[in-house]
Amino acid sequence: MTTRRTVIGLLGGVAMAGMLATSAAAQDVTLRLHQFLPAQANVPKLVLDVWADNVEEASGGRIEIQRFPSMQLGGTPPQLIDQAIDGVADIVWGVNGFTPGRFPRTEVFELPFFTTDAASASAAYWQMFEKHMKDTDFKDLKILGTWVHGPGMLHTSEPVESPADMEGLKIRGASRMVTQLLDELGATSVGMPVTAIPESLSKGVIDGAAIPWEVTTALKVAELVDNHTEFEGPALYNITFVLAMNKEKYESLPDDLKKVIDDNSGLEFSVFAGTTQASSDGPARELALDAGNNVITISEADTAEWIALAQPVYDKWVADMDSQGIDGQALIDEARALMEEYKASN
Repeated sequence: MTTRRTVIGLLGGVAMAGMLATSAAAQDVTLRLHQFLPAQANVPKLVLDVWADNVEEASGGRIEIQRFPSMQLGGTPPQLIDQAIDGVADIVWGVNGFTPGRFPRTEVFELPFFTTDAASASAAYWQMFEKHMKDTDFKDLKILGTWVHGPGMLHTSEPVESPADMEGLKIRGASRMVTQLLDELGATSVGMPVTAIPESLSKGVIDGAAIPWEVTTALKVAELVDNHTEFEGPALYNITFVLAMNKEKYESLPDDLKKVIDDNSGLEFSVFAGTTQASSDGPARELALDAGNNVITISEADTAEWIALAQPVYDKWVADMDSQGIDGQALIDEARALMEEYKASN
């Protein structure tokens, strides 16, 4: 009897081991998503959380995405991309301009007065990523989404109604395209992550910042400056983002979970992310108006003077790309054509 019980016990142990092995084969996965804004800011709340929730649901609970806002895993915003490459984080939301010149082909969408809306620019950006950037700029990463925010604009302590008003102002810029633009317009450009803006404004380190409306809410910019300058027609500038994943982590997933990631990434997600981020511009603008702030809108006709002053940024960028063996003018032409194609079909 004892022997029989022992055999049954052993068989039970084998069966349990088999069940555990089957469970392990199902391969539940935990992914750490790291980014630089507070959890309640628009992009984490309206884009990243939506993406993560969709992935978790589509995986049947086999994927868990832990969210780490405000650089909780350590480091600084410019280090996020390397954190994804090195596996410090599994997924990061990054600003390409935080590491100037590292992703040169993305800069075509950061040229001044180049984009008109986030949807067409984000769609064109993904298409050009697949064609030109996947195996070059981003060869060390699995890219899940590429997008831009709504129109970039100026938020300043003093009113800015013309380029002459930029003279002598210290303005924060997020990328080398933006800082070059600010310098061409007569301002003194100051590069810094977006999270440094509130303290820099309050201490007088900068006189203003170039950011879209939507992020002003989380940063309380409308409480720190009284003037906001926006442009009709093409945006003053734009910034490119990526949602990037550690390549090895992605490749380690079983095929069905890779498919979950892929199905929730790509062109459609990129357009969703860009349009969702841009849709938060309106409410943020209303808050500034409700606070009694001065909102200056530069007409398309008056923007011509600004565009002329910005031309050297294009010339320098094309020359820089040529020096790297990249046809910058061809990228400009292709991006413009793709944006127009998207607008014509939507």
